[in-house]
Amino acid sequence: MSKKTLAPSNIAVTTRDPKGLKFLSIVEAAYNGAVLSDKEAQHVNEASGLSDLVEKFIAENRVPNQFANEEVSSSYGYLSGYKPAGIVAQINRLREVFSGIGFANQDLLAQIENGKLELPKGAEGWFAIPNWMKNPAIFGKTYAEAVQKVLDMVKQSRAFYNYREGSIDDKHLRQSARSVEVWKRVSDAQGNPDILIISAQFGKRHVGRSVRRARTVMDSSEFGLGAFATGIMLLTHPKRLMNYDDLWVDCAGDEFAPDCVGVFSRAPYFDFNDDEVKFGASDVGRANDYCGSSSGFCSQS
Repeated sequence: MSKKTLAPSNIAVTTRDPKGLKFLSIVEAAYNGAVLSDKEAQHVNEASGLSDLVEKFIAENRVPNQFANEEVSSSYGYLSGYKPAGIVAQINRLREVFSGIGFANQDLLAQIENGKLELPKGAEGWFAIPNWMKNPAIFGKTYAEAVQKVLDMVKQSRAFYNYREGSIDDKHLRQSARSVEVWKRVSDAQGNPDILIISAQFGKRHVGRSVRRARTVMDSSEFGLGAFATGIMLLTHPKRLMNYDDLWVDCAGDEFAPDCVGVFSRAPYFDFNDDEVKFGASDVGRANDYCGSSSGFCSQS
């Protein structure tokens, strides 16, 4: 059986859709407004370069210019030699760390193991992430409780410091609306298993971008990962964040309110400093060359 690419759950817009029809109507209006003669119309239709012109226009305008100044060049990467671990090894690690957790969707797992699925463009590998909502006895009843559980496990696995100790609660930390929607869709598509499987990247794709710039330029099928998923990835990939010069990780899928007054102006991050992995929250408009947002790719078979 040949490889197949998972189709994005956000189906690509085509000329059959309202937005595509709107694009064609603009071209139609310009063509009609030119009042071409039969000979002129023939010349226009046969002229070369129209396809290149349209493709160039779409490429230049498909990504908003918003927060474009919040992006800096960078040479930071995965200095410590991180590479995505095998998906079975990740699942085994999670079952070791979180006693009582079940399994992933076995059909999806088999397709990945047999090489039947291709990674989406931009993804570094397949990652196993617990379905925390299905396991309140393990992770708690709220997202903040689940994040705290993961931070506790990170602290058990390596030297760790939490700048936001005492602030991992519902008043300070929440998932973005997009994250909530996407994770539910992923869970439903995979049959609501104990462990979800997503394709993702660990920050390099958005290196040098502020969190809100990264959110702006993400593809339609891409979404920012939060502190829970990113923390899980650190647990299953111990070589990620072992050196001060490793790329630090912004968690663009979460929102953080520093003053507990409902203004969620920051996003969590993981860094490495003083020989420790550290957890904090920083302004979403901050662009540093040593940071990059982790992200997943929402897709379904």
